[in-house]
Amino acid sequence: MTQHHPDSHSLMEFSAGNLSDPHALCIRLHLDECPHCRSRVDTLDSLGAVLMDEQPGAGVADDAFDRLMSRIDAGTPEPQPKPAPRGNPLQRLLGEDLNHLPWKRQLADVSVLDISHLFPGQPEKVVLQKLAAGGKAPAHTHRGLETTIVLQGAFTDHKGVFNQWDFVVLDEHDEHRPVALEGDDCITLSVLSAPLKLTGTFTRLLNPFIR
Repeated sequence: MTQHHPDSHSLMEFSAGNLSDPHALCIRLHLDECPHCRSRVDTLDSLGAVLMDEQPGAGVADDAFDRLMSRIDAGTPEPQPKPAPRGNPLQRLLGEDLNHLPWKRQLADVSVLDISHLFPGQPEKVVLQKLAAGGKAPAHTHRGLETTIVLQGAFTDHKGVFNQWDFVVLDEHDEHRPVALEGDDCITLSVLSAPLKLTGTFTRLLNPFIR
């Protein structure tokens, strides 16, 4: 069961179709496995349609977002039935099982695969990252936003345990060192607006080579 979810603003932007393709993919992967967030997006879709019908061409008040989310949060939406399987959209995009991809070893426990080329015209860097079971990633912070969803396995850091399909957004205020749980390699999909910044005593020497 997912414990970490996209925030209300991200769900609203997804419903409105305002997210970039990589960010929308991260949220779609989460929604396919999270009835709670899926129900919230269904409500947003419905309310958005009503607002458009009632006020065609009208401007949106500055407090519209807060009022809309208050209406949603006023009650606990009933989880919707999980949609019929359509195939994982990332799997269809990659055309191959996650564990059989041409991973590139970056550090002892870390392998990566840059898939930004699958999203032409998008400004962000899109990468798959694999952390060996029980392995540790180097300590780092971020020069911009990093949106991540766990695709396989689980990891832990200062914010808690992140299991499969959990969602997390980090920025320059977050410094962490993910550790994969034992039992299975942890594979994540991350969308980065800027390169991360290594902060470990020795690994920070690699910062000039990170792009």
